[in-house]
This record gives sequence, structure tokens and C-alpha cells, in this order.
Amino acid sequence: MNGARPATELNKVPAVTLGFWIAKILATTLGETAGDTVSMTWNLGYLVGTAIFGTALVVLVALQARAKGYWPSLYWATIVASTTAGTTLADFADRSLGIGYAGGSLLLLALVLGSIATWKLVEGKVSSTQVTSGRAELFYWITITFSQTLGTALGDWAADNGGLGYLGAAMLFGAAIAVVAGLYFFTRLNRTALFWAAFILTRPLGATVGDFLDKPIAKGGLNFSRPLASAFLVVVLVIVVAIGARRTASPDDRKAA
Repeated sequence: MNGARPATELNKVPAVTLGFWIAKILATTLGETAGDTVSMTWNLGYLVGTAIFGTALVVLVALQARAKGYWPSLYWATIVASTTAGTTLADFADRSLGIGYAGGSLLLLALVLGSIATWKLVEGKVSSTQVTSGRAELFYWITITFSQTLGTALGDWAADNGGLGYLGAAMLFGAAIAVVAGLYFFTRLNRTALFWAAFILTRPLGATVGDFLDKPIAKGGLNFSRPLASAFLVVVLVIVVAIGARRTASPDDRKAA
């Protein structure tokens, strides 16, 4: 996927299409299974898992900042790093620090809103489709990381404390995303606000679907192998991103690929 020229010379983020949202849900589901693989299956713990994925996230954001345009593989690798780091960070805060799902969700919601407010104050605008300056890109990835972590806490809160179970919580967040989609198509509400609402909600959807796949049957899951589920999701995500990149590439890019 890196063989073609950047799809856009200045803009650093992809077009927000149906393919974008499919890839986002796959990435967030992968973030849950991969994060749980490191912290639980490999028994490294939440703090070590956060250090591993946090380091990967910092490196990938630095590479993203140096890129001259939107590179699909680099962008989605960074998204996956943010969602895996969000998984282990939220679990560390909720469980190891003992602030609980409700406390963690409220804290992270405040961080997301604070990041967006500061972005607006510094840059004068907040965009989900045009990220061209270095400062805007930094705010973009900070907001994404906070939103991914918030989504993990929300998913666990609904599934565990809310008593919905993993499948029930997934249906709840899926319905919430459908409502946001309806507001997008049938109202004139602020598009950026709706984007971030949907972006946050896709994370708990992916988190609960991931938990449904790999948690024990006794706890309401399907007890699939976390590493195998993660590997499968990686393959599907690569296919979806490659198809999206192919469709947005210019004719010359297609000939060169």
C-alpha cells in the first residue's frame, strides 16, 4: 500500500466514507483483542501493555507527522496503535487504579472535550477531514487517543456495570451510531461534532464485539483465541484499507501499483 504516491499532497487524513467507518470498526475490534492478548493472554499486565502500545503510538505519530501526505498503511497502523493503547490504558485506569468504569469514562470524556476545545482555541477551527498543519495533526491524534480510551471504558461500563453483556452492549452502541448517521443525513447539525460522536461510539462497539469474540463462554463470550482473532482482523483490515486506497488512487497511481 505504500507503493503509490500519497493520495493527497497536503491533507494527512482520509476521506470519511463508508469504507472509513468499516475500517475504523475493524481497527477498534482489533485494538481490543490485541490489547487483551498482550495484557491477559501473554500475562504482561495493563501497565506493560500500555507502555508497549504507547511507545508504538508515539513512533507512528512521529512518522505520520513527517509524511508528506496521507499514506493509508501508516494512517491505519497509527489508528490501531491508538486503539490498542486505549484498551490497555483504560483497563489500567479502571481496574488497576480502581477509579471504576464510570469514573474513567467521565475523566476521559472531559479529556476529549478539553482536547477539542483547546484545538478550537489554538487553531480557530476543528476539522475531521482537513488536517494540514503540524499543530492540527497533533491535536487530531491526541483527541483520537483520548476518544479510543474513552470508548473502551464506555464499552466495559455498558457490558459489565450496565448488565447488557457484550452482545447487548454492541447492539446498544450500534443503534447509537445509527442515530448519529440519521442526524448526519437528515439534519444540519455540525458535521465535525457528529464525526467525533461517531468516532467515539465506534470504539465501544469494537470493544464489545472484541470481548464477545474472545471472552470465556461462561462470561458471555465465544472464547475464540485472542491471537488468532487478532490475526484474522489484521487480514480483513488490510484488505479493506487496500480496497479503499485503490479506489481513491489516481489512474497513474494504479498503473504504477
